[in-house]
Amino acid sequence: MAKNRKNQAAAIRFGPALKALFLCLVIAGSAVGYVWQKSQVYQLGKQIRETELRLVQLERNNQMLGDQLADLRSPVKLDQRARGLGLMPAQPGQVVRLSETPFTPSEKSIYARQFAARPTGVSP
Repeated sequence: MAKNRKNQAAAIRFGPALKALFLCLVIAGSAVGYVWQKSQVYQLGKQIRETELRLVQLERNNQMLGDQLADLRSPVKLDQRARGLGLMPAQPGQVVRLSETPFTPSEKSIYARQFAARPTGVSP
């Protein structure tokens, strides 16, 4: 005797529909994930391009400033700027030479005691 559909369990009747719904959700989720991933790849590529352009711009600016610094440090430019201010090389009579006195051992012992010596027999 054939069983009546009304008597079948609800899980058996809705089983194929649930499987189809789950399969559709998996496919839709995969599609949304794929689109999101492609969007992220595009945005990261755009950020990389912008960063590379900024790096090239900074390298160009650094080169320009290095050239400018080398130009400002050149003896010819310094001489021109000094003459523009009315400065001239020092005359031999304007130069004062100072001699350094030698350091004697007696002075050395005074300084050694000043910084490192402690009174004997004193505990810290």
